[in-house]
Amino acid sequence: MRYIEAEPGTPVIRELTRRVSGDVCTLQWHWPTGTDSVYIGRRALDAHHTEGAKAGAPPYGAADPAMGGINEDFDASELKLYTREEYKASGGYRDRLDGIGRYAYTVYAAMPLSGETVLVRQPRNENTVETPAGRAKIRYAIREKKPLLRAYKTVRIELSCEVPLGEGVLCYVKKSGAYPTGPQDGTVYPFAAPFPAGRTSLPEIEVGKNDYVRVFFTDGKKYGQLYELLPE
Repeated sequence: MRYIEAEPGTPVIRELTRRVSGDVCTLQWHWPTGTDSVYIGRRALDAHHTEGAKAGAPPYGAADPAMGGINEDFDASELKLYTREEYKASGGYRDRLDGIGRYAYTVYAAMPLSGETVLVRQPRNENTVETPAGRAKIRYAIREKKPLLRAYKTVRIELSCEVPLGEGVLCYVKKSGAYPTGPQDGTVYPFAAPFPAGRTSLPEIEVGKNDYVRVFFTDGKKYGQLYELLPE
């Protein structure tokens, strides 16, 4: 499949939007005049989707150098032809979201040129839209032991992850006198190592008898799109 750069007068996709209902994503856009078909590509933006729990897969949230970037062209086998008639009949382009993480959809205007069909690249990803799929569940439990006649207690954190987890995604926060409400509400200790899928029991830590510990995302806005953090 050959691509060309958008120029003045070239048909381009405008006002591309997405709507998610359940596990179905619907794309809608403004069709360029004279264009009766487009090609649509979908790319996973995170290291894990349906295949997330396979052995050897990179930790979720870690960089995956094998994955294509959002700006890379699609091979012909990765693209789906979609006509204006199909669009009208369905009220847009509908696609089922599977797995977890995020997807990026790119819609290319198609045009004939020198006896072949070419696809139009657009600047600044104007013909690309991102959407979340499912979120991987991370469950955590905090077990406390309070030795008699001592000024400290021991805490053990247990994590249960649906997918491998990249380093730096989670942290635990310690606060004196009450449970912390977030990473800014106490002393933060990021987990520097990745976690495998399944259950992990961390080594015990010692804290003061009046200290309380909870687990949080290091960046809630970033990682909250990918994971659901649940206490047991």
